[in-house]
Amino acid sequence: MAKKAGAKKRRTRSYNRWSDADLRALKKFSREKVPVSKVSKMMKRTEATIRMKAYSLGLSMGHRRRRA
Repeated sequence: MAKKAGAKKRRTRSYNRWSDADLRALKKFSREKVPVSKVSKMMKRTEATIRMKAYSLGLSMGHRRRRA
């Protein structure tokens, strides 16, 4: 059978949903001032994703450059 002309294929999500445990961990990392690069490796998400989620939750992440 041929496909209908107006039928669209549903797209799958290309990201992992944020679980409650993920959000708690992100808040903990924010409080402990862990660098975003380390957080992204631990959570297996990109740095941009971590920053965007932190911003949407009102958390401060990144821009913690320490002077030697």
